[in-house]
Amino acid sequence: MPAIHDADNSAESPYRISERLYELCLSPESVSSLVAQDPSLTPGEAWKKLFGHHDHDIAGYGLKEDIRDIGKGSISSQELQRAQSCGKWGSQEPSDLFLRIYHDALCTLDHNLECGMVSPSLMGSSGTMPLTIISVIPDIVRHMSNLIVRAKKEVFLATNFWQNGAASKYITNAIRELSRRAGERGTKIVMKIIYDRGSPKQVFEPHYMVPESEYTGSAVALPASHEIPNIDLQVINYHRPLLGTFHAKYMIVDRRVAVLQSNNIQDNDNVEMMVQVEGPIVDSMYDMALLSWHKEMEPPLPQLNSPAATSGSGSFDESHAAIFGPGGTIKGHCAIVDPDKLPSGQGYGLDAFERRKATEVPDDTNGTVNPPSLDGNGTVPYTHQPRDSGVELNSGAESTLQEPNTLPEHTAEDPHYDENLAGEIQRVQASVSPKPGETQMQAVSRHLNHTVNKGFEGNAPECDPQDEMTPYIPHPAHEPFPMALVCRAPYGPPNHASVSNPQNAAWLSALRNAQKSVFIQSPTLNAEPLIPAIVEACERGVDVYCYICLGYNDTGEMLPMQGGHNESIVHRLYTELLSPPAKQRLHWYWYTAKDQVAPIPASKKKRSCHVKLLIADEHIGIVGNGNQDTQSWFHSQEINIMLDSPRICRAWVEALRRNQNTHLYGRVSGEDGIWRDEKGREAPGATGVDAGRFSWARGVIGAVKRVQGTGGF
Repeated sequence: MPAIHDADNSAESPYRISERLYELCLSPESVSSLVAQDPSLTPGEAWKKLFGHHDHDIAGYGLKEDIRDIGKGSISSQELQRAQSCGKWGSQEPSDLFLRIYHDALCTLDHNLECGMVSPSLMGSSGTMPLTIISVIPDIVRHMSNLIVRAKKEVFLATNFWQNGAASKYITNAIRELSRRAGERGTKIVMKIIYDRGSPKQVFEPHYMVPESEYTGSAVALPASHEIPNIDLQVINYHRPLLGTFHAKYMIVDRRVAVLQSNNIQDNDNVEMMVQVEGPIVDSMYDMALLSWHKEMEPPLPQLNSPAATSGSGSFDESHAAIFGPGGTIKGHCAIVDPDKLPSGQGYGLDAFERRKATEVPDDTNGTVNPPSLDGNGTVPYTHQPRDSGVELNSGAESTLQEPNTLPEHTAEDPHYDENLAGEIQRVQASVSPKPGETQMQAVSRHLNHTVNKGFEGNAPECDPQDEMTPYIPHPAHEPFPMALVCRAPYGPPNHASVSNPQNAAWLSALRNAQKSVFIQSPTLNAEPLIPAIVEACERGVDVYCYICLGYNDTGEMLPMQGGHNESIVHRLYTELLSPPAKQRLHWYWYTAKDQVAPIPASKKKRSCHVKLLIADEHIGIVGNGNQDTQSWFHSQEINIMLDSPRICRAWVEALRRNQNTHLYGRVSGEDGIWRDEKGREAPGATGVDAGRFSWARGVIGAVKRVQGTGGF
């Protein structure tokens, strides 16, 4: 195993895995295993019993509390081998890049074991990923509702903000249906829900146990106990004042399946991302969930003594294999979702975004497909003209358009649950397919409009059939591959002291050790430690792709100490921070929806994106809850999974290309970082690079909206 060097610094890294941390990683003990042995212990008590004697004095461990330079310098092959020993990776060996990032993430635990939000012995693991979802919130809560009704024993659901609405109704309908099914079986289900709805009571108890009289009120509207007689439901409202937000969003069902997503349970216009994992990594998620809960579980979770590591991947059955057509499509459709079946020589992957633009239509001053002129409302006159993308259909794929599927749509008002994942995928793909008299792009607009923007028209031309939108991206059966939790704990004080944690270290190390490319999609990007790492990567020849949402939470980001709004950051990168050669390596785009030909500022609440993803060298992925902003870097509890899989990362890149038009129409100028249409006009309604002298006042308004749950978060 060779030593790992970052490209711009041959000095040795000062970060080392200490002996105590090494022993903890190799230990069989964890919070979940101890609570299983003694269910009378709360998870908080179990943590103190296992790790309370490990103080936070870092003397002698060579670590600094501030890790802004982590990822720089080399580490020896022996140190890399030590990192490999600190995880349970299954049959596939992690790559050197994965191990370097994992090493740097681990090293933050020497400062504070709790910052990782998981027992050290479970941080490095393995698992499978049967499904990714990249779509609007209804598609994600549809899947959550199906998983809930198929539960046999327990459900643990965590979200940042829960708001009564259409999205929450999918979940509450499913809870009622689960109770009905459990009653028919003569069983009882245990369900835990944890969210963050700010309450004065959290000043005295951050983990506030919510009484039934409160969680059944109009703001949350969970079912009352008499409505779900076969479910024991417990609810916690968790926040660490002032700024320690519980920003986590995940669900674990029967300790067999876990989903990790970017969205809250609320209605908005966002496109989001969810991944489903199975296998040993679910035990890591389970341990993290117990730590987040912290308090007594009444009743205890029934699966405490049933680790996922012994169960395998239940989704890879015959029905899952039958999802795929012979050319790697979803059967009956045209888009190739199996990356192993993508045609050779077509130029797929991140760099193909640039090459494809150059061959499809002429460049404009932004270096992207020529965006049409906008009218006074910031829209383009409605048009649906088919165009040839220059990509021939693979003869092995489903190469002819199918008749619209007649499967009824699963909605909050008319639920249609499926027996398995295969049924869900077919139903959702049918819902985004054209109805009689409807074009493909009109179907996409209808799907994106869902709850909040009914009737809002798209203006994008028809896409190649192989580029049809695929909200659910099934992954062919595979062996477990390396995964790790790279998280951060919540931190309340209004300062930037809490920078040392696995999440931040993983992001920094990925940027500093990638050799070819780093892709980042995030609603916001302004974290102070991140900006120099992006500059360093571009200066040493790494291509950095940033897909960011124009105007997302601009008012909140204008508050003092928040880092500034997105437009000001990209302008400063191109005009002040990057050398002329490095500018060519930064590829910054504003999110552009699948049915649009120009980015729409998030303030208009028509087409926004809330995906949180980083891909390094097209085989390391970090996906989950964390935004690339000040709040996520310094304050909120965030849960992220890092994985090592070229196949999954390639599928993600292709799905992101298919499910948005960002690479076609979103590129900003490489000189000043400003997006303009063909007539040189900026996007109507955008803040602009200069927010003005009273931007702080707008920031206060944005902060209030966040607390109310109406702002971006």
